[in-house]
Amino acid sequence: MKKRQKRDLARILISAPLLIIAYFLPTEGWLRLTIFLIPYIIVGYDVLISAVRNILHGQMLDEQFLMAIATIGALILGEYAEAVAVMLFYQLGELFQSIAVGKSRKSIAALMDIRPDTAVVLREGEEIELSPEEVSVGEIIIIRPGEKVPLDGIITEGSTTLGTAALTGESLPRDAFEGDRVISGSVNLTGLIKVRTESDFSESTVSKILELVENSAEKKARVENFITRFARYYTPIVVIGALLLAVIPPIFVGNWAKWIERALVFLVVSCPCALVISVPLSFFGGIGGASRKGILIKGATYLEVLSKVRTVVFDKTGTLTKGSFKVSEIHPENVSEEELLALAASAESRSNHPIAESIVKAYGDKPEEPECVTEPAGLGIEATVNGRHLYVGNAKLMEKSGAKISDCRKIGTVVHISENEKYLGHIVIADEIKPDSAEAMKALKDIGVKRTVMLTGDRKEVGEAVAAELGVDEVMTELMPEDKVKKVEELLNEKPPLAFVGDGINDAPVLSRADVGIAMGALGSDAAIEAADIVLMDDKPTKIAEAVKIARKTMAIVKQNIIFALAVKGLVLLLGATGHAGMWWAIFADVGVMVLAILNAMRAMK
Repeated sequence: MKKRQKRDLARILISAPLLIIAYFLPTEGWLRLTIFLIPYIIVGYDVLISAVRNILHGQMLDEQFLMAIATIGALILGEYAEAVAVMLFYQLGELFQSIAVGKSRKSIAALMDIRPDTAVVLREGEEIELSPEEVSVGEIIIIRPGEKVPLDGIITEGSTTLGTAALTGESLPRDAFEGDRVISGSVNLTGLIKVRTESDFSESTVSKILELVENSAEKKARVENFITRFARYYTPIVVIGALLLAVIPPIFVGNWAKWIERALVFLVVSCPCALVISVPLSFFGGIGGASRKGILIKGATYLEVLSKVRTVVFDKTGTLTKGSFKVSEIHPENVSEEELLALAASAESRSNHPIAESIVKAYGDKPEEPECVTEPAGLGIEATVNGRHLYVGNAKLMEKSGAKISDCRKIGTVVHISENEKYLGHIVIADEIKPDSAEAMKALKDIGVKRTVMLTGDRKEVGEAVAAELGVDEVMTELMPEDKVKKVEELLNEKPPLAFVGDGINDAPVLSRADVGIAMGALGSDAAIEAADIVLMDDKPTKIAEAVKIARKTMAIVKQNIIFALAVKGLVLLLGATGHAGMWWAIFADVGVMVLAILNAMRAMK
């Protein structure tokens, strides 16, 4: 508990027994009033001060004003115990609210803790400790075990294990070696590393994430805006209603004390605390709970829309697949499989093309250096290895070599290999499907998503094969980036709301156009963080279904609180106005409902 929370709890614990003692003491008149005023002032002085201050500033119709006028009126009418109880339970509700907000903030605070305080820079052979803002792009920083990575960069020396739980929600650490990229906010767990910085602190991953989280509260959901407007008009209406209830009936039927008491009950019941507090708290809790799982939601409005999503559209490469090539099949002719792969790896060893790199990686060992290499544009590689003139590339390159290729209908990129006109076989290169992509499709179906669609620029047979393997309902292939926007526009016209999931690098136009744009694996991607409404801190498609479930749970809690609060208040207002509900009913309808709504809202954090 914070200092203020402890102080408020102490006031409640002191005033509660004093209220009980005062109630049972056999006193009368001014002495009884004085005894009740002690717990009343202890527990309610700040409310009274706030009410007076707000009146002086022209802000009369708020919850402090309602509490003050109702309790003072109860004291005047001789309802001493009720007056103290109203203030006591109001403060108890406020304490519950403060604790609830504090719990929700913990996940945000944990995320905010990723901000590093210092960076150790290597300048002219000396280690200098600076603020991360003072480090320039291209400088070498030293990160020791236990320290946070202050800036994005590439490891130039050393290896380590990095903890990324605060960034991605992934508890398992990952190994990082020389040449690997590290992102700010992760924690160096084992070895000392030197990193060449790639960005200023203002452009680093950690800064962008912190800015995203800090600004999330600015984007209110429609229901939140409704509650704000509702409270603005509702409060003056009920104050006028209470005033009319206190004045008009006794003009005709007399008994001013009875009707003033009913008006005070009306005032206490009408306080909109339960709605004003619990609805934003529910959204705040949902956003906080999501961030703890590595899902950053930019505001309540996107949480609300996400809860209604029934169509999810996916980009393929980098979203459902890893976006990295891997040797999937080897088909030798006239040579062994090992020899075919070794020859292809040697010929491709000087190329930095992703396909060439995947062949060299599949070979495993260091390939033999080629003696002469040329790269005919768009065809592949010509190379001499141990005096053997090799052609490694597509079908057009085989035509140049004079080799007759075997027919290959495999899904993926086919690399043919020949020695002059002698055909040696082919290797199939395919993009790897992410391990949990199929599981993600099933999870979306399980939670009621009616339609999944995959958009890709790949050939029809490749796209359809991936879609069939994953269980995607529809696939649209051979699309240019502008075609993806058109397809999403068509889908939006059919049945919104629609979520689009992309890797955030080349999908920014579609992410912006969708009802909800979700960026996958977007750490460090400017396009993703700027264009997407929701950013998944790792590249797991299963997090999409989790985000939808969080959104739906949050919206269910919001609706429960609104219906419960309005129903109870409406009933007790009617009973109070007709004389069938006293101050204790009013206390329950105001403070009791508020406490129950707050406790319900806290479920959104889990």
